[in-house]
Amino acid sequence: MTSTVVYDGELRTSCTHLQSGSVFETDAPTDNQGKGARFSPTDLVGTALASCMLTTMAIRARALEDMIRGIRIDILKVMASNPRRISGLHLTYHYPPGFSATPEQRKELEHIAMTCPVKESIHPDIALEIDFNWPE
Repeated sequence: MTSTVVYDGELRTSCTHLQSGSVFETDAPTDNQGKGARFSPTDLVGTALASCMLTTMAIRARALEDMIRGIRIDILKVMASNPRRISGLHLTYHYPPGFSATPEQRKELEHIAMTCPVKESIHPDIALEIDFNWPE
């Protein structure tokens, strides 16, 4: 097993990663009867995508790991109804001061990010907008 999830009541769950014992909680979002005090399960989809992109970039471009350190990705999740679902994810990259990459490095990093396992697992009906926002 990878993890366990326990329903705690009041629209919250506790999620435990079995190998490490790391725990986090989720909460239903405010637009769906929750308090919005924690990540919602649907928030985790966009968060997982951004985390996977950065982690995969660091794994596959090991020589560029110092360059990748400090990159931030902002995530906007868009919901739809009937049925309630994620209809879009908008990700915007932000780079630390002094960041510089050659056109070849940018192409390599974009390719790695766009082929990460979570990206490859997202349903094609979810609109993805990924802005690498490369500094000039």
